Amino acid sequence: MTYSLVISSYKYGHLAAHAVETALSQSKPFDKIYFVDDGVGDCFHLPNLYPKVEYVFRRKNLGIVNNFQDMLDRVSTDYVMFLGADNWLRSDSLFMLSQYKTDIVTYDIMVTGELKDEIARLYPYSTHEFKGDIMWSRKDQHHGSMLYKVLKAKEVGGYEKHRPDGERTDEDNALWDKMVKAGATVKYVQGEFLYYRRHKENFNKY
Repeated sequence: MTYSLVISSYKYGHLAAHAVETALSQSKPFDKIYFVDDGVGDCFHLPNLYPKVEYVFRRKNLGIVNNFQDMLDRVSTDYVMFLGADNWLRSDSLFMLSQYKTDIVTYDIMVTGELKDEIARLYPYSTHEFKGDIMWSRKDQHHGSMLYKVLKAKEVGGYEKHRPDGERTDEDNALWDKMVKAGATVKYVQGEFLYYRRHKENFNKY
């Protein structure tokens, strides 16, 4: 099986190197790493630092859904994971998650950053404090960095808005719902393989 990672940035150029470093430092390497700057232009310093990554620098902002869909269309590996450029991965994330060949692999999130307590207040029944951060259980639940089978996602039409009239796009929720409705198999792996930086510059608010 082959695996891609798409790192997406919107005004996160000052944080993006950390995300790229964790992608390149995986104990099991990704077969392909894409980095997309969605029309901001604050990430032009990265290609000189990390030439192994494939870059997409958009001239104008496409927005989350169209940006993600375009990147999904580019992916040709068996599986893909999307990562916000303000977040980062544990070094064994792909090694652990790639052991399962289901259509979707989901896992827990460690929430950090100055606004991490927002998540605890919003999701009190699925979070708990852990060493000063917030452990967020995603058992049998979607999230934006779930590992999923590319062909299955393309078969159901990929990304779209979950609530067309809402402020949030909920594009990952929409993809999850469509894949599960189409019979996608799901494996939950206990463990915080993603570090989610909750901060005042987060573009998409829960």
